[in-house]
Amino acid sequence: MFDQREKVALFIDGANLYATSKTLGFDIDYKRMLSYFQEQVYLLRAYYYTALVEDQEYSSIRPLIDWLDYNGYRVVTKPTKEFTDSSGRRKVKGNMDIELAIDAMELSSTIDHMVLFSGDGDFRSLVEAMQRRGRKVSVVSTVSTQPPMIADDLRRQADHFIDLVSLKKEIGRDPAERQERAPARGFDEDDDFDDDEI
Repeated sequence: MFDQREKVALFIDGANLYATSKTLGFDIDYKRMLSYFQEQVYLLRAYYYTALVEDQEYSSIRPLIDWLDYNGYRVVTKPTKEFTDSSGRRKVKGNMDIELAIDAMELSSTIDHMVLFSGDGDFRSLVEAMQRRGRKVSVVSTVSTQPPMIADDLRRQADHFIDLVSLKKEIGRDPAERQERAPARGFDEDDDFDDDEI
C-alpha cells in the first residue's frame, strides 16, 4: 500500500480520530505514529486539526497540542463555537473541514499520497479532487464498530481504506498505560460534539 519513494502527507482530523480510537478502546501514541510513517515512506508533513475552547482556563487538549507543535506536527487550530440546543444540552461546534481541505489542495502538487485520518463523509469531494490531480488517497477510520465510524461514500472514494484497528500495534497504546511521551487527546466530558462535526 505504501511505497517508500512516495512523498506522503498525513492529515489528521483530531476530533474524529479521537472519537474513533476511543470507540475502539485505545489511544493514539503520536510519537509512534510519526516514527511508523517515517519508516514506511518519505513523510513530508503531518498536519493535526482541532478546534479549541478559547475561554477555558485549562483545556484538556492543550498539553497534546503543545507536544505535537514541538515534535514534528503542523498543528492547525481555531476557536470552537458554543451553543445550547433546544433540549438545553451544551453543544460545541468545531469543524475544521475547510482548513484541512485548503491545506491538502495547496500541497497537492508536492505530494504523491495523502493519508486522511477521518471517517467524515464531507471529505469525499476533497478525496475526489486530490485523485483528479493524480494523487493517491488512503483513508484511516474503522468499520469494526457498530455503526462503522466511516461514511460509506468516503470509503468507496478512497484508493485505500485502512482500518485503524490494523494500526493499533504500530501507533496505539492502551488507555491504562501511562503516556510519558505524548499526552492523550481529550475533550471535557460535558462537551457534546455533533456527529457531523466529528
